[in-house]
Amino acid sequence: MRKQLRLSGSGGQGVITAAIILAEAAVSEGKQAVQSQSYGPEARGGASKSEVIIDDQPIYHPHVIVPDLVLALTQKAADKYYKDLNPEGLLVVDEDLVPEVPAFPHTVKIPITRLAVEQCGRKLFANIVALGALVRITGIVSFETIQQAVANRVPPHTIDQNKKALQVGWDAASAQLEK
Repeated sequence: MRKQLRLSGSGGQGVITAAIILAEAAVSEGKQAVQSQSYGPEARGGASKSEVIIDDQPIYHPHVIVPDLVLALTQKAADKYYKDLNPEGLLVVDEDLVPEVPAFPHTVKIPITRLAVEQCGRKLFANIVALGALVRITGIVSFETIQQAVANRVPPHTIDQNKKALQVGWDAASAQLEK
């Protein structure tokens, strides 16, 4: 059941927080999970990626070798981080911030940041919108589990907004999957 996921964007977009939440959700369902991250030299605004491996067996190597899914929230991230994606894997992009989608056969385009602004009030919620979409697309954890993991990780006064962001991402992915 091993799934290797790479979440990428620029520093400050929250891909590392999203990956941590996803790993915590998997562990709470009794799965094995590891999470790692790296930043570009610029930190905020530079290239950023976070990787999560989830399995029902022990994980002996903590880094993604061939991702099954790559999330790209910026053009730079898409260009840099999708190249070793499993040929049967899935590339998920923010369609507004990745105008030149790499030629990959399995791609889902969702206006992640636009949805965060229009439906949640701030682009700050883009990472949680993306997380909702990824959980819907992969089924790696249940929606209830990811909601609880988000509630455990975010500041208490933002729990309702973050739950809304999860739902927005879930719904957007559902619409894409129905096409």
